[in-house]
Amino acid sequence: MNTAVNEPVHSAWVDLAYLVAAVCFIVALKALSSPKSARWGNLVGAAGAVLAVGVVFASERLDHLPLIIGAIALGTLCGVPAARRVKMTAMPQLVALFNGVGGGAAAIVAIVEFLRASHGELLAALLATVFTVVVGCVSFSGSMVTFAKLQELITTRPIVLPGGRWIGIGTAALTLLLAIAVLVTGLTPAMVLLALAALVLGVLVVLPVGGADVPIVISLLNAFTGLTVAASGYVLGNTLLIVAGTLVGASGTLLTRLMAQAMGRSVTNILFGAFTAAGPGGAGTAEQRSVRSASPEDVAILLGYARKVVIVPGYGLAVAQAQHTVRELADLLAERGVRVEYGIHPVAGRMPGHMNVLLAEANVPYEQLREMDEINSELPSTDVALVVGANDVVNPAARNSPGSPIYGMPIINVDQAQHVVFLKRSMRPGFSGVENELLYDPKTTLLFGDAKETLAKVVAAVKSL
Repeated sequence: MNTAVNEPVHSAWVDLAYLVAAVCFIVALKALSSPKSARWGNLVGAAGAVLAVGVVFASERLDHLPLIIGAIALGTLCGVPAARRVKMTAMPQLVALFNGVGGGAAAIVAIVEFLRASHGELLAALLATVFTVVVGCVSFSGSMVTFAKLQELITTRPIVLPGGRWIGIGTAALTLLLAIAVLVTGLTPAMVLLALAALVLGVLVVLPVGGADVPIVISLLNAFTGLTVAASGYVLGNTLLIVAGTLVGASGTLLTRLMAQAMGRSVTNILFGAFTAAGPGGAGTAEQRSVRSASPEDVAILLGYARKVVIVPGYGLAVAQAQHTVRELADLLAERGVRVEYGIHPVAGRMPGHMNVLLAEANVPYEQLREMDEINSELPSTDVALVVGANDVVNPAARNSPGSPIYGMPIINVDQAQHVVFLKRSMRPGFSGVENELLYDPKTTLLFGDAKETLAKVVAAVKSL
């Protein structure tokens, strides 16, 4: 009798706690949309996750508790040092790795529930299980490939296998047939084969994607992981998992679309364009064509006597950890009466918001950060556009060369400024592998070397003006 009386109360406080956790996730997602609120948004989301885990321990009768606590401890020992020591330049790889682990975990949970369930379970639950296994395995193996590409363990260029299109179609068809077999027969061997086929499919989907498009695929796979978590929530009868997974799936899908639009391409073109794309045409090499280079002192004079300077940061800035030196240079120019702003491309770096985070770390005033559409309207009246480690996002080939792999991608139109200063380590093309014709433009001045070191020399030269 006491148990029957207490059950509704028990259920009520659990549901209330899950509701609070769900609200935390929603608030965190909203806060993460702005660099000003991202830090506390992260803390709110973490608090919601801790609350959700705590409720499970407090409300459920858990089997194998020592193994669960051991797994949590092991994960903490691996995750905390990895997150604290990772460099900003390697953050996309870490996101891909953690995302893949999440998808794989959801798939494993679904398989375990499949093995425990009776063969007479509801078709809806079985469909959710099969969906979780397929999408979770695709997310896991695909994320591992994106990690390997970004970490340069394998080539970042598209890898197209002989007959790759037909191999991919065949693997997808086999996965579908195995999914139907699991639904009809409920046999364990069919489920094992389904998981293996989905793992292979994930690899085949990501291999043909070029390095510049990998961050978009990471976002897509993140959406996949969210969907698997939502589906596993249905399998486990856990409302909070459904809510959290749906939030991740929806936000990941929207982010994927926004990133694809920023690249001026469709998601299908990003995933399958390598099967039909022609090789990029070259327009000469650094040995065949001359460029105009300058010393840090020359660049200091050009910047110091300008009226308006737009700084366009890119991945090279992140690699050199030059954000603090850029801020110092901007402050010096501002003291001389120069108007300084930053042009931020949506996909500069290797993840959305990459440049915003780096510049926020250097305490760059947020009002100086201008989105691509805003800054483009001001570039014709800009004296100097200072490009620090960016290449593809300012490459005029995206506008002018229909045969280029990046054609159609919206760019920051630095070529419309009166003068362009490029900070580059070498004449190598950007992440997309496309040569930048702007480097050979008479209005362009190149300053070679590590961005942090060369900017430090420019700062010293500006101080001596």
